[in-house]
Amino acid sequence: MKRMVALSLVATFGMLGACQEAGTGPQAAKELAAATEGKAVVQNTPLYDAKTFFETTTYAMPSGAGFAFFPDGQSVLVSSDKSGIFNAYAINTADGAVTSLTNSTTNAVFAVTVFPSDGRILYTFDGGGNELNHVYVREEDGSTRDLTPGDKLKAQFVGWSGDGNGFYLASNERNPSFFDLYRYDRDGYARALVYENAGYQLDAISPNGNWVAISKNNTSADSDIFLVELSSADKTPKLISAHDGDISYGVYGFSADNTALEYSTNEHGEFNQAWSYDLTSQEKTPLVQADWDVSFTATSNSGHYRVTGVNADARTEVSLTNAQTGEPLALPDLPPGDIRNVRFSGDESKVAFLLNADTSPSNVHVIDLDAGTDNVLTNALNPAIDATALVDSQVVRYASFDGLKIPGILYRPKAANTENKAPAVVLVHGGPGGQSRTGYNPMVQHLVNHGYVVLAANNRGSSGYGKTFNHMDDKRHGEVDLQDIVYARKYLESLDWVDGNHVAIMGGSYGGYMVAAALAFEPEVFDAGIDIFGVTNWVRTLKSIPPWWEAFKKALYDEMGDPAVDEERHRRISPLFHADNITKPLLVVQGENDPRVLKVESDELVEKVRANGVMVEYLVFPDEGHGFRNRKNRISASEAYVSFLDKTLQPSP
Repeated sequence: MKRMVALSLVATFGMLGACQEAGTGPQAAKELAAATEGKAVVQNTPLYDAKTFFETTTYAMPSGAGFAFFPDGQSVLVSSDKSGIFNAYAINTADGAVTSLTNSTTNAVFAVTVFPSDGRILYTFDGGGNELNHVYVREEDGSTRDLTPGDKLKAQFVGWSGDGNGFYLASNERNPSFFDLYRYDRDGYARALVYENAGYQLDAISPNGNWVAISKNNTSADSDIFLVELSSADKTPKLISAHDGDISYGVYGFSADNTALEYSTNEHGEFNQAWSYDLTSQEKTPLVQADWDVSFTATSNSGHYRVTGVNADARTEVSLTNAQTGEPLALPDLPPGDIRNVRFSGDESKVAFLLNADTSPSNVHVIDLDAGTDNVLTNALNPAIDATALVDSQVVRYASFDGLKIPGILYRPKAANTENKAPAVVLVHGGPGGQSRTGYNPMVQHLVNHGYVVLAANNRGSSGYGKTFNHMDDKRHGEVDLQDIVYARKYLESLDWVDGNHVAIMGGSYGGYMVAAALAFEPEVFDAGIDIFGVTNWVRTLKSIPPWWEAFKKALYDEMGDPAVDEERHRRISPLFHADNITKPLLVVQGENDPRVLKVESDELVEKVRANGVMVEYLVFPDEGHGFRNRKNRISASEAYVSFLDKTLQPSP
């Protein structure tokens, strides 16, 4: 299923950062003003360096089946980079007081769940971005323990048992290609193998532990769901999604009362709908339908409340309803923005979530449902930033080479107008199959604040716009999707407040591939490129994918081509083999520990382009993988982006 492939491949580059550690105060302000002379900047709009933008604090809450509230309901568990690197914290729901729970200074730590009975937590981290995550427990006395010890294994949290007496972890320790399911006792952590995976994607386990939902990708457009009854002597996976043609199925989870599996399918139209499968009668009934993809739906632990998210034109619309009546839950007035990571307290008297908007980073809110009050626990935006200097995005659509309308997210600098035209950047998301979305992005705000228009293009092949659009680029990568990016420049040139003579291309992961592809295959279109962790050699990349992608490999090969038979095409669309065509300035950014795009790919591209006599800047981070976890590195990278664009895009005086 292409949706699942996208989840595996999309780079975590939304938080890409910036270069030298800029100072503050009057002298720094003078230096910054001098460095940005001639840019499209409003006189009354302050300019900020990347350090200022990235000193905005990022908050995240436990996702999936993890609990966020501590048992007494007086604190919530979050991950935050307030120290410069992600760690786990508890935030008091009354006064917002923060208690540090982990103190890593090297590897990013992400909170997974609170124990429903006490103050213990589970958290996870990897080794410098190598994606080999282990799951740890933090005891109430502050001591820690690795629950998934071993070398070269990857583990993840799956969920709690319905009675709270145990929890489930998945690990590929037995076979690097597949994740087996283990149950751990809440007390003592004794574990037992629950399900030995024979090649499926492990999706969910029922609260009573009787059922496991698994899935399999047939092609990038076609997938199936299976159920395994663990309480039965016969544990053969049972297909519940028999169908003809290309239809995708995915798992949301089991109902709180253990009677049904809730799943997604695009069988009934262009978009994913939510359906329910009765475990006893095997009857299928519609659950949630919308004019866009239903991204998620789940109930609170009691089953009383339902939370649903819909991917509505690159932003998430969340609804909270009474699960029995369908009536909307009465909430106090909230600031504009998207609700994310909704979590109920144990007694369901409170609900916590993140609220995020283009000009407001995610803040932690807690609503008291009885009192009808909203308590904002955090103030994530760096107080040094005047919020009025930030820019709201606009969802736009432009025509590509064949007339197809391509969606995009457009950011316009405050000063850009017909008399003061601004240079521009086409930003390409990761994937294949990702999506650029609205919401606060410090990297983008830094670019726009320094006078650069940003168009985040959702080329054909992007998710969120229906299954037809999603598969228009299958085995046509570097061809039709690249033309959508070429026509993004043409669209920018049509705007009378854009300097159409100075346009760069920028992207991470698959987006980085598109940067190199544009410079190699359309060498006269863009004036410069910024390639961040980008694939340059599909022959090598598709032969060296991490073993834990095995469940996605068939769908990936169906979309991109099987390296055993499609090597000729892969060479044709790989920029590395055509690097002699690249004549425009290039900035390449790479993580030393990247398991997806190996450093050798960037090394070779830089060497070949430099051999052309072309300006190339190369930035390697020894403590990063496929994306940025450390704030200092985001700052260094983001300053490098602006510095590079200042040298290559700014009109001559």
